[in-house]
Amino acid sequence: MMRVDLNADLGETVDGMPTADDEAMFAVVSSANVACGGHAGDAASMREAVERAARFGVAVGAHPSYDDREHFGRIRRDPAPADLRASVAAQLAALAAAGADIRYVKPHGALYHAVIDDEGHARAVVAAVTDLSSRLGRALPVLGLPGAISEAAASAGLPFVHEAFLDRGYTAKGALVPRGEPGALIEDPVAVAARALRFVRDRDVDTVDGTRIAVDAASLCLHGDTPSAVAMAHAVRAALDAAGVEVRAPW
Repeated sequence: MMRVDLNADLGETVDGMPTADDEAMFAVVSSANVACGGHAGDAASMREAVERAARFGVAVGAHPSYDDREHFGRIRRDPAPADLRASVAAQLAALAAAGADIRYVKPHGALYHAVIDDEGHARAVVAAVTDLSSRLGRALPVLGLPGAISEAAASAGLPFVHEAFLDRGYTAKGALVPRGEPGALIEDPVAVAARALRFVRDRDVDTVDGTRIAVDAASLCLHGDTPSAVAMAHAVRAALDAAGVEVRAPW
């Protein structure tokens, strides 16, 4: 049987207000990337996410960011590696303190993209994950796009899991189209469900310029704060279920 993970960025509460319908999304996904204070989230939202994850049988991943709540972690920063390591470590500790059984780590926003090509930032993130792995007695996987971060994870003995994005456009080089540019966001549930099947069956995707590129991913991502996120998630699950694809966390 074919199987794939379906993850979403959740627990992204800002000033006490949720940015997604977490209750509806937790009911559909198999893994939740939970905001842990860098760009969004607080102690209460983390505890609520942990409770929902237990109730719906969803794996919890930490979703650390640059320390940038003002811009939701979507502006690239240049902290010293030691400071970035400490910030990410503090965010992971906050989620663990909320009761989370952290199964993996996925950077958020600008940090997610930075660690693809910035070796210093990648090593700092991996060092924080390694520290937590040592305390837990198990190697925590890192989820993302390959690059400096996958190389740093391999060097540290951490598993690296590739993901693909259902609701974001791709460039011919395999990167995501920057937000704000044409084709960056995909919000049609039918189109997103079709992409999910393409990722699983054909291991490829059409880019914004019409190029077809190979994508080999074990996890598929939907952003919880997209207006049509719930409709897209249900469409994806229905399509995968109908095709006999098992949706299950790999952690």
